Amino acid sequence: MSAAKIARRFVSSASAASHTLSGMTKYGGRRTVTLIPGDGVGPELTASVQRVFSAMKVPVDFEEISFHGADEDARLRLDEAITSLQRNGVGLKGVLSTPRGRATKKSLNMELRTELDLFANVIVCKTPQGIATRHTDVDIVIVRQNTEAEYSGLEHEVAPGVVESLKVISRDESMRIAKFAFDYATRNGRKKVTAVHKANIMKQGDGLFLQCCREVSELYPEIAFEAMIVDNCSMQLVSNPQQFDVMVTPNLYGNIVGNIGAGLVGGAGMVPGFNFGPDYAVFEPGARQIGEGIKGTHKASPLGMLASSAMMLKHIGFDSYAEPLEQALKDLVSDATVSVAQLGTTVDDTMIFASLLTPDIGGTATTEEVTDAIIDRVAV
Repeated sequence: MSAAKIARRFVSSASAASHTLSGMTKYGGRRTVTLIPGDGVGPELTASVQRVFSAMKVPVDFEEISFHGADEDARLRLDEAITSLQRNGVGLKGVLSTPRGRATKKSLNMELRTELDLFANVIVCKTPQGIATRHTDVDIVIVRQNTEAEYSGLEHEVAPGVVESLKVISRDESMRIAKFAFDYATRNGRKKVTAVHKANIMKQGDGLFLQCCREVSELYPEIAFEAMIVDNCSMQLVSNPQQFDVMVTPNLYGNIVGNIGAGLVGGAGMVPGFNFGPDYAVFEPGARQIGEGIKGTHKASPLGMLASSAMMLKHIGFDSYAEPLEQALKDLVSDATVSVAQLGTTVDDTMIFASLLTPDIGGTATTEEVTDAIIDRVAV
């Protein structure tokens, strides 16, 4: 790793998040953004974003790098995507599949994150008003360390039938992700940060992560801090999720906690997210599910990907486009609920409700029909 990258690790993530990315391409007031559709329903969801941006006349040009995780030349295409992101500074992506099995290649998603030093993954889990979920008033932000621990891919067979997998936790990365979480809480008016760990068993690795979180918490006396063991945390999430505000986790726990959070607020199609580093930002669905089982059925909800794209627009300074898009996403769900509440509970009313939402959240609409409904609210 370059000396410049090492030095940047100790720069405030708050200041890093606020500056304009120097590598971002700009032409006549337009921005070029790298687009990686990914696998499964990814191409359908990114197509939804492109249609909405076109209807809104958003001054963004997508540089599309399309490939699949199982392609023979996938690693070469990933290099093209990384070069594009280095040139443009920001990207929107679906999830790339990772072939399973002991002899398969390393995750391309992980290689992209490590190559671009996208050390922080942020997942926003907020109950949508009007959608029937098991819990109400859930508003959790999960900050996940994105480049080390179990995802380092350091495994080997030490003897026939015995595999050793190394979990790498470093002080530098733990301090950096903890500071990012507290900076995020400060900038966004959050009140508490919960560190998720298993230091009672993994006393060295998770113990170091927890120690770093505690050290950083002392720099933010206005933000409450607590630590919670990951198994207890999982139970608390499904029984009393309202107690959580910002959560900071090592890599694997963040994946688990993030998917629980998605389930709490309507599923994988409802949760936006992004990956952030000192130089680059990549926006993608918060729950990293490729949706292979519903690929081509037009049942995938585009709401999470559209919310991620709205976050991207804010990141590049296009708030005037991001805000109406965010409002349209809220209004879509609200309008569906109002249709039922105001008109009663007849079959026709249920059809009005269902026609605005995809099956994963109780509707009957297709991906394209939901996209049309958003366009109706934002087109200029």
